[in-house]
Amino acid sequence: MIALSLPKAVAAAKLVRTASLTPMGVPAAPPASASRAAQDVQESAAAQDSPDKEIVVTGSRGLPRTVADSPTPIDVIGASELQRTGRAGVFSALNTLVPSFNLPARAGGGTSTVIATGGLRGLNPDQTLILVNGKRRHKTSLINAVSSYYNGSVPADLDLIPTSAIDHIEVLRDGAAAQYGSDAIAGVINIILKKDKSGGFGSFTAGQNFDRSDGELFQADANIGFALGQDGFLDLSVSAKKQNASNRAEPISSSIRLYPLVNGALDSREATINRLVTTNYGAMPQESINTGFNAGYDLGGVELYSFGTYSQRKSDLNYTYRAPTNANSLPAVFPNGFRPHVMIAEEDYEVAVGARGALSGWDWDFSQTLGKNRSRQTADNTLNASLGPTSQTHFYVGTLISKEAVTSLDLTRGYAVGGGSLQVSGGLQYRVESYQVLAGEWASYAAGTYTSSLGRPTPGASGAAGFTPDDAGFLKRNNMAAYGDIVWDPSTRLTIGGALRFEHYDDDSGDTLIGKLNARYAVTPWVAVRGAVSTGFRAPALAQQIYASTTGQFRTIGTTLNLLQIKTLPVNSAAAIALGAEPLKPEKSTNLSAGIVLTPFARFTLTVDGYQIEVRDRIAITSTLTGTAVSAILTANGLSPDISAQYYTNAIDTRTRGVDVVATYQHPIGSVASMAWNLGYNYNRTVITHIKDNPSELGSLGSGYVLFDRLSQSNMTVNLPETKFFLGNVTTLAPFTLATRLVRYGSFKSYGNTIANDRTFGAKWVTDVDLSWKASDRLTVSAGANNLFNVYPDRNDTLTNVNTGAGFYSTGGAYGFTGGYYYGRVAIKF
Repeated sequence: MIALSLPKAVAAAKLVRTASLTPMGVPAAPPASASRAAQDVQESAAAQDSPDKEIVVTGSRGLPRTVADSPTPIDVIGASELQRTGRAGVFSALNTLVPSFNLPARAGGGTSTVIATGGLRGLNPDQTLILVNGKRRHKTSLINAVSSYYNGSVPADLDLIPTSAIDHIEVLRDGAAAQYGSDAIAGVINIILKKDKSGGFGSFTAGQNFDRSDGELFQADANIGFALGQDGFLDLSVSAKKQNASNRAEPISSSIRLYPLVNGALDSREATINRLVTTNYGAMPQESINTGFNAGYDLGGVELYSFGTYSQRKSDLNYTYRAPTNANSLPAVFPNGFRPHVMIAEEDYEVAVGARGALSGWDWDFSQTLGKNRSRQTADNTLNASLGPTSQTHFYVGTLISKEAVTSLDLTRGYAVGGGSLQVSGGLQYRVESYQVLAGEWASYAAGTYTSSLGRPTPGASGAAGFTPDDAGFLKRNNMAAYGDIVWDPSTRLTIGGALRFEHYDDDSGDTLIGKLNARYAVTPWVAVRGAVSTGFRAPALAQQIYASTTGQFRTIGTTLNLLQIKTLPVNSAAAIALGAEPLKPEKSTNLSAGIVLTPFARFTLTVDGYQIEVRDRIAITSTLTGTAVSAILTANGLSPDISAQYYTNAIDTRTRGVDVVATYQHPIGSVASMAWNLGYNYNRTVITHIKDNPSELGSLGSGYVLFDRLSQSNMTVNLPETKFFLGNVTTLAPFTLATRLVRYGSFKSYGNTIANDRTFGAKWVTDVDLSWKASDRLTVSAGANNLFNVYPDRNDTLTNVNTGAGFYSTGGAYGFTGGYYYGRVAIKF
């Protein structure tokens, strides 16, 4: 066994790019400085002249591999591909580029609509690990507390990374918790930042929806690189965005009374009031500015590096109209009713510093990252009706803060073993997380004594009851991990890999040992098979353990759709325990996958990968618990009897089965034109294999109380399309480039509280197009359309809320319900 020296690093990295899959010849063994070589080549992944030669570093430590050589499925998405989608954020771009990625539409109010939350292979967003330059990204402070798809998830927010900073994205579509730690049950998304030493670009994009000419979006991006002497670089980026509102609600019927009767007769204002009472059935107004940097300097044998982002974002959530006939509306304050506005001001940053080099034949990488997301919430144009006509109309609701610090040491070394190679890697990681809830002002949550003829108002600011002192809290935990990773290439035809990881948490998550085995074998020069088996782990997010809030959500009680004030209870609160809550346990998974890779001719790759993911003790929000028995428990614990309750629990076990198909082909046409094709298909089906029994505390309240009802079950199984297919083409004929993409989103369902109220929404084809004209070496002008033919989801009027004029579209379609969006873009290189 021979350890290779530093001078062979570059040569070995080049060898990986060009190694043939023929049985003749054996590649040189991986060098000791393979991880440094990986860093040198990763930026060029999107620029390879053949899709099967793209270099990736995600999923395999040490020496970089090509997409086709990887023993697990990986997608590589370049910056130009992201831009040609015409999408404003990373999540929405991935939705059209990765077959197993789904991003449901966002609409209405609630903090869960502020962040885009997309997931891989039908699993929750927080079951996919987000990395930036290979380092773990911190989580958002905003939790999805609405009982719908992806409920309870606390993901990292990719839309707070400036898109102008991204060189390419690597999407590992396989369980990788044994390699990267908690959260990587469904896969890993690794954002690789630019590291240019010179040049840059600036661009401006503007667009709006075709229908109603609303939803205007303006985005400015810039990036510039600088050389730091001969051996360093500094790359700076900024992205600024302004999104205006869109709305697809309709006026409500004149039969719906909005004003109290006047001496037994209708109020004259009923005939003149604008009956378009809902203005938030679509995109919300949002403004953001994201900045980023990436820097490195080679000291000669040791490279210092640092990167980071800083963002500010403001979101305006326009809530449901409160008519003067509502007990929570005071005509003395708002004679014509009101729509609460909740403003969320976020500040987010992450910075990483580190050094890497080689010592005694080992590559080493030592780093420290620190990330924080802070969201301050206020409410305007609302009131606390329980305080009577003297209530204020502006409130400080509270603040949520999420922090994460990670210290990592990674080691890797390559050996020549006989006629093949062996890469040995290992490392240590120490992670500190904290989550904090700060209470709002007294008036935002106070339970006053005022009662009107319309009834007893719900305590707190309407639509945005503040965090109470009892809701406020701080939770912190430490996590230590150690891993080992081996990749053995006995020949050019066979790769075998394995990983073990031990994690220790100082809270109820405890200890765990997880592992992974994968392999790839080239049957012929153009046919290879691959497979993997792994176990995974996700510790409960701190937010899931202590988060508490009261929000308005629509629920069907019997046959009537009602706006309920629902309290999310911390699992350790007395009220939650009285309703059967228990400390949250970690989610654990078993992942099986097998696939085939075909490269029958140059510049063409076809991969087919089947998978099965079993997740035990999945964390989700309970059913909405309401009724007199629940009211009695809430009252006994100092809460309002007029609200409903829910809490987080290890509700279910699930099994997800599916298949991914990805094909790419690049075809030059003479010397002045080229054509690139890509095809993707995903079939994904999740079933519930076990539902947690009703806790005795809940069962004692009566037979009508169910921990996880069929509506909650549907959110985890049928609310997203089972299939997605896309076919994309990029044709370049200088000076023009035309990108087209046809996407078919499969059918999906929406369950009601009874089978009779279940609904199925049919499959839809959506067409995107982007045409660019390179006017000069520096100037490019583009125009495009997302959803060119203005396709809408199926409409179902039985879902319409007659009091709001909204609800007739489901948000599970993954392509929205605001129709076509058209845009123009100007970009300048410098």
